[in-house]
Amino acid sequence: MSEKNREGKRSARERLKEQREREKNSERRVRSVKVGGVAVAVLAVAAGLGVVAAGGGDDSASGASAEPIVVGRADAPATLTVYEDFRCPACGQFEQTFRDTVHELTDDGSLRVEYHLVSIIDGNLGGNGSKYAANAAACARDADRFTEYHDVLFGNQPAETDDAFGDRTRLLDLAADVDGLDTPTFRGCVEDGEHDAWVNRSNAAFTSSDFNATPTILLNGEDIYGSSEPLTPDSLRSRVEDLATAAP
Repeated sequence: MSEKNREGKRSARERLKEQREREKNSERRVRSVKVGGVAVAVLAVAAGLGVVAAGGGDDSASGASAEPIVVGRADAPATLTVYEDFRCPACGQFEQTFRDTVHELTDDGSLRVEYHLVSIIDGNLGGNGSKYAANAAACARDADRFTEYHDVLFGNQPAETDDAFGDRTRLLDLAADVDGLDTPTFRGCVEDGEHDAWVNRSNAAFTSSDFNATPTILLNGEDIYGSSEPLTPDSLRSRVEDLATAAP
């Protein structure tokens, strides 16, 4: 083989190696968006962008799915998909701003809401508050009190670094604020972590998705909260009304 041919093959191998390195680096950059650690999460919250997802679920739940908690009529013309974490400050801000509007739209039958509860802050900052609160919310769903208890949890949301919801007793105490919820069945569900595996699956599905921050808010599949045009209660209502008008 001539020296020229050997150099050509060596050059081709080097180019292939460089290409593979570039691909690996690109994959690492994509993964780093979701597994950014505490510093990235804190910066995201400070900027008002929500919390960047880091793995907080059980590895055994990887690849599994979890059905969301649904509020509203099945035949509503608009579906709001909500990914949120009970320890997430940006999620609390979303709920404070949009809660009344969402309730009005679900009550009049024009909106269905699908809640995907995740535990990314447990993964970022440690603790179990996100997971335990999500489990308790699912227990409230079993008692047909999800909406009321969901609102109570966000209304009493601790500071992000305070894992107060990691104490199941705190979650049981808050149930007293919801009529008819504080029952032996609800208490057993919370204390036993009856829906912990569901939370793990929900979190695993989120962290393996294309979404990377909470809250993530979709209207009929379109991301409407992280876009360049700020979402307001009035603009959300207008969008839902347009979908209701366009429905056959």
